[in-house]
Amino acid sequence: MSEPLILSATQGAVRTITLNRPAALNSFTGAMHEQLLAALDAAAGDAAVRAVVVTGAGRGFCAGQDLNDADMRAPDGGAPDIGAVIERRYLPLALRVRSMPVPVIAAVNGVAAGAGANFALGCDFVIAARSAGFIQAFSKIGLVPDCGGTWLLPRLVGRARAIGLAMTGDKLPAEEAQRIGLIWQCVDDAALMEQALALAGRLAALPSRALADTRRALDDAAMLDYGAALQLEARLQRELGRAHDYAEGVAAFLAKRAPVFTDR
Repeated sequence: MSEPLILSATQGAVRTITLNRPAALNSFTGAMHEQLLAALDAAAGDAAVRAVVVTGAGRGFCAGQDLNDADMRAPDGGAPDIGAVIERRYLPLALRVRSMPVPVIAAVNGVAAGAGANFALGCDFVIAARSAGFIQAFSKIGLVPDCGGTWLLPRLVGRARAIGLAMTGDKLPAEEAQRIGLIWQCVDDAALMEQALALAGRLAALPSRALADTRRALDDAAMLDYGAALQLEARLQRELGRAHDYAEGVAAFLAKRAPVFTDR
């Protein structure tokens, strides 16, 4: 049997998902998409999982779409319908990451290019090895950023930098990515997984439902006016205030003990 394209391992409440095509820098194929989406769905459906770490096997995180994959070839030998690939593969993947009931951390261990870069940026946290880099490679083959890149880039770094990164396709080193606010943290290569798992452990001990609703509120507020954002806050607080974790958090605070959160 062939090696799985996605590996999953669980330590405590943290699920680690590894992209496993190291010889191809973990570039996406249709089969890999299917296994990755299934792994994310399984983590979302497992009440024992309270944080997810996604990383890549070998020397790279993900080089984007494998242009030799069957997804990128038209049956009649003509031009491929790349829009159909986006709708069938990348749209469900990007939406799955943004709707996870627990925090998702991308541990970027090497190059993250094209859709691989934007898949990482769509996660809640990006921790990158110092040797890693981010490349919006689309312009070099006559395309636009996908896997959420057109939405993510200007919101993360502003229009000027988003256009610069997207149009030039220049490699952005991890240290510079942290400096401009594209990613959460840049760490020494040897410390990458230790740091990612430590963060995941911290997040796993926090109230998962409130963290997921925090992501939702921040993302939705980007498309709302101030008054509507305030109304969204009120609605979410109403729901969370009736949940177990709020009562537990208050009780633990008053009793000066560590809380035990269970909502998800």
